Amino acid sequence: MKNRYSNIFTFSKKILTKTLKLLTKGHIVALPTETVYGLAGNAYSNLAIKKIYKLKGRPKINPLIIHYYNINKASEDFILNNNFEKLYKRLCPGAITFVLKKKKNSKINPLASANLNTVAVRFPKHRVTRAILKKIDFPLAMPSANISSSVSPICAQDVFDEFKKKIKFIINGGKSKIGIESTVIDLTNSPKILRPGIISNSKIEKILRLKIKKNINKLKINAPGMLKKHYSPGIPVLINQSKFDNDNAIIFIGNKFKNKSNFFSLSKNSNLNEAASNLYKTFRLIKKKGFKKIQITKIPNRGAGIAINDRIKRAASKI
Repeated sequence: MKNRYSNIFTFSKKILTKTLKLLTKGHIVALPTETVYGLAGNAYSNLAIKKIYKLKGRPKINPLIIHYYNINKASEDFILNNNFEKLYKRLCPGAITFVLKKKKNSKINPLASANLNTVAVRFPKHRVTRAILKKIDFPLAMPSANISSSVSPICAQDVFDEFKKKIKFIINGGKSKIGIESTVIDLTNSPKILRPGIISNSKIEKILRLKIKKNINKLKINAPGMLKKHYSPGIPVLINQSKFDNDNAIIFIGNKFKNKSNFFSLSKNSNLNEAASNLYKTFRLIKKKGFKKIQITKIPNRGAGIAINDRIKRAASKI
């Protein structure tokens, strides 16, 4: 069933069948996940992977996340280890991506992993994408469905705003519940968080019963979301602000600034998970309202606030 956008479709058995045909032929489809919407293509197909990079204008050094239905299908392409198995058992399907060593006989297209010997692997929770993954005999390379370095989409309309008719098939799966990208953890050696997300360091440490190391080598791009400039709304972003210009949009958490048209609260109840889910939505709203600059007050650096601070810091980067 179509809505008023000719390339946005409501999920159904008929749409599932159509989606499977498109993906099998190497076409790109925009799909919902619980984190953000993604551009999905056959991870084994050179044609599909090239299309994804071209559509996004994505640097070839930036690898893609490969999505699987379950561990049985994924084990053909990467090397399992104890830490992965512990986290998979407790957190998957869910908003966590694992960087693992790629098997020599892996069918994953080298471009999808930026010609590295590692793979970024995820098992998404969204019912639509899981229904598709269950039916196909290949994994899906699926970066966020946006132009490279810009704000990730959290609904089908966002995808349309990014690409218009360049994406022929966008499946509407509702608003992404989490609203920011997955936690990325490197498990090739001692576990390291490469990108914070809604699943926190402390939760992972409790499961693994060990201390997670900080990622010291931030110049090495071995997973998605590590580029210095990322998640940009397309206008300047200033962080940790306390003095405000009335011409700017102000983002904050809580309900301190009431009834002011240029102030935008990510969560009136100061809930950091809610704040994270509203971040990109608020970025897009501010841009549509015509503001030329965003000021963001200090965000608590705990829980989901760590992920929020990572995103706004990258959004504020000039390079």
